Amino acid sequence: MDTNNRSSMTDFILLGFSDWPQLEHIISGIVFIFYIVTLVGNTTIILVSNLDSQLHTPMYFFLSNLSFLDLCYATSIIPQMLVNLWGPTKSITYGGCVLQFFFALDFGATECLLLAVMAYDRYAAVCQPLYYTIIMHPQLCQKMVLTAWLGGLGSAFILCSLTLKLPRCGHREVDNFFCEMPALLKMTCVYSKVIEIVVFALGVIFLLVPLSLILISYAIITQAVVRIKSTARWHKVLNTCSSHLTVVTLFYGTVIYMYMKPQNSTTQDEGKFLTLFYTIVTPTLNPLIYTLRNKDVKRAIKRILYVEKW
Repeated sequence: MDTNNRSSMTDFILLGFSDWPQLEHIISGIVFIFYIVTLVGNTTIILVSNLDSQLHTPMYFFLSNLSFLDLCYATSIIPQMLVNLWGPTKSITYGGCVLQFFFALDFGATECLLLAVMAYDRYAAVCQPLYYTIIMHPQLCQKMVLTAWLGGLGSAFILCSLTLKLPRCGHREVDNFFCEMPALLKMTCVYSKVIEIVVFALGVIFLLVPLSLILISYAIITQAVVRIKSTARWHKVLNTCSSHLTVVTLFYGTVIYMYMKPQNSTTQDEGKFLTLFYTIVTPTLNPLIYTLRNKDVKRAIKRILYVEKW
């Protein structure tokens, strides 16, 4: 017990990609570029959604929340990762590790729920167009977003509390590039069936249930789209829905693979690159997917630039 108490307040070592020292500089350069794109892209969507009155709709309210979430998610991980890749030491304080672990869980769980909310919004817009403004009124939108944020906060608190109580027996090396749950569980010197059950239960609530609702929403949307006779409206629906479906596939696919499998069934190297994808690549791709495939956002950016120019 004394060993565990002493080890709980020491710095942790983030091993990251130290097994491939020749790749560390390449990875750091790629991650830095992705982070800059994440900052610029998501900030642009937030500003455009708020500055352009024509984008003051539920869809862009949710999209700006998703962009803010991606900014927070990336910023909770990437700066510390770059410091460790560029610097001589690869350490992180105990407090820093706890905060990184907590916020990564919080933002990840919140994004799962928010993507489901966005799918419901698309269902209401396509299948109930005449009642859309009544169904998706501002108060409901705010409550849905608040529920997503509070749900993520609650799940992060539960998992963080349970994980940090497990004894580590002096182990300080986190075999990942940030303090993520699978890597922290592998540091412990006991096997916890309770943790595995809780992770699976929360995985069902925050991953499988929202994903099922998204698939059901899009199954109904597909039926409605088939009946649309207007080519212009059909293309508009396809653009907005395909953007959301692409983001859902990228995020849910990798997260479900990581968190819904037993603790020891994924190799650490495989886990690192999967984690790299959904923590760094996905937040970068989200704004690109929504802006490149969305004519409304492109027009809004042009309007704002035109006003600023004149």
